[in-house]
Amino acid sequence: MTVIYQTTITRIGQSAPDALSDQMLITFREGAPADIEEFCFIHCHGELNGSLQAGIQFELGQHQYPVTAVGSVAEQNLRELGHITLRFDGLSEAEFPGTVHVSGPVPDGIAPGCILKFVA
Repeated sequence: MTVIYQTTITRIGQSAPDALSDQMLITFREGAPADIEEFCFIHCHGELNGSLQAGIQFELGQHQYPVTAVGSVAEQNLRELGHITLRFDGLSEAEFPGTVHVSGPVPDGIAPGCILKFVA
């Protein structure tokens, strides 16, 4: 397994867990504007060492999810801003340019210190 991207969640915006009920997890690197940070899982930004594409794995803590679709700007957003919107719906075509779709149940119990990574 090759790690394409790895980071650690450092804090959770007040409204970030609400998105999980809509099958979404939104991330942003530390230093996000306050109005955006409120809705995001904030992390210490890692380095992107490969490309995001369908068929790789997304890991969050002990959970593993196959990536089913990647939007056209998702990789650039992750590289530059640490921003990505994950959808736990298994769609085979990205709904929005910045979205990464994965297959599997919405995670619960996400806390600071949780490791998020993409592996091939």
